[in-house]
Amino acid sequence: MRLYYLPGACSLSPHIVLREAGLPFELNKVDYASRKTESGRDFGGINPKGMVPALQLDNGEVLTEGAVIVQYVADQKPGSGLVPPAGSMARYRVQEWLNYIASELHKTFGPLFNARTPEDYRSVLKERLTKHFEHLDRHLAKNQFLAGPAFTAADAYCFTVLRWAASPRVGLDIGLLPNLKPYFDRVAARPKVQEALKAEGLQA
Repeated sequence: MRLYYLPGACSLSPHIVLREAGLPFELNKVDYASRKTESGRDFGGINPKGMVPALQLDNGEVLTEGAVIVQYVADQKPGSGLVPPAGSMARYRVQEWLNYIASELHKTFGPLFNARTPEDYRSVLKERLTKHFEHLDRHLAKNQFLAGPAFTAADAYCFTVLRWAASPRVGLDIGLLPNLKPYFDRVAARPKVQEALKAEGLQA
């Protein structure tokens, strides 16, 4: 498999899950300015949406949308525990978190990275994110990870998005919440997460 990614972007989530699952894969960085991949291909020809992540499967098919990719990857290694078995309530809980992160957290961050977003709207978005962080913090007061005591694909996605809070364009401090920062640190300390960060040049 080949993962098309941009360092630190939402593609970090499937990158982490691929490593956690122990599956063989290649990384191919995308240059958003030129819309070219590291191997010289036109990224628009790989993913017409023009966004990372995109995962090219062994049979040549391309899968997009991070929340879907992480489930596909996890299903290739059912014993990994990255997603519970299909049809189980535990599986729906992980999907519930994946959808929450995608629709409420990820998409709220987006406009903050756009220099043209008006300041008054930035304030609204930051207030919205703070409320979501507080919700996460309350949940994590009773749970080691999002879906319970074990790390799942939802935690890889949540960690990826939480990394953006410290960006100069966002400027939110998750360290102000007593449970969220320790959770972030628990995920960050995982060996496969460390591997992914180093591979993307995000950590020495």
